[in-house]
Amino acid sequence: MEPGNLINGRAIAAQVLADLRPRLAALRARGVQPGLVFVRVGEDPASRVYVGRKEKTAAELGIRSETHVLPENASEAELLELLDRLNRDEQWHGILVQAPLPRQIRPERVYAAIRPDKDVDGFHPINMGRLLLGDPGGFRPCTPAGIQELLVRAGISWEGAHVVILGRGNIVGKPLAALLCQKAPRANATVTLCHSATRDLAAHCRRADILVAAMGVPEFVTADMVRPGAVVVDVGVNRVPDPGAKGGSRLVGDVAFAAVQPIAGRITPNPGGVGPMTIAMLMQNTVQAAEQLTA
Repeated sequence: MEPGNLINGRAIAAQVLADLRPRLAALRARGVQPGLVFVRVGEDPASRVYVGRKEKTAAELGIRSETHVLPENASEAELLELLDRLNRDEQWHGILVQAPLPRQIRPERVYAAIRPDKDVDGFHPINMGRLLLGDPGGFRPCTPAGIQELLVRAGISWEGAHVVILGRGNIVGKPLAALLCQKAPRANATVTLCHSATRDLAAHCRRADILVAAMGVPEFVTADMVRPGAVVVDVGVNRVPDPGAKGGSRLVGDVAFAAVQPIAGRITPNPGGVGPMTIAMLMQNTVQAAEQLTA
């Protein structure tokens, strides 16, 4: 199929950010500037890039941001102490701890330590519970919320669709399944959540109206796994060796894009698909946090 089947995540993310500007203006009129603080542990190159992109978007919107960097060997207690200080600092409406974390730090302890009303990543157990219950007052995890928003704004309905999600992780797979199965106008999907122990995985994929690949396996989804005309959403970001590329490697998604694109009805590019939406939803959560904390 011609390139017209691409879903332009960058353009749709720009729409989401534009929709935030009147809300930001209303906050400014009350003397409120949303504040978003980032925490990194170590100098992982990808984490530095991701935080840099989020800082850039925040600055463009007029959201104040700051980044705290702890050394790679920082203890869990040191990180929790920093989060406690940030929880009590009212200039910050949102707190985000950038993954991945070093082995000595348990992510579940970190997510639970952030105040739920500042948890703009949406990973605190209270916000996860609100997501499962369909409570709009909580924060939705940014990538699942971004995928939902991306397809809705691209004119693709989840209503009654059979959605197959590859990957049961806490960041994408499980929260996305919970989001899409809600009895709600932007959901009402029938969801199949697949993983590494799923039998006859390819057969499940071929039954999907919408296939979401979030396994973290380079180019896992091949052409024979996709029903012609299906919508394909590629969440994966994987670095693979490539002697011909700068630095000897390149980034690929979880979908074998060149082979799958001609078969898919609509497909997200990678990069330029889900990634920009994740950042846009983080900004939306930050604005929501500022509104709720200063109401």
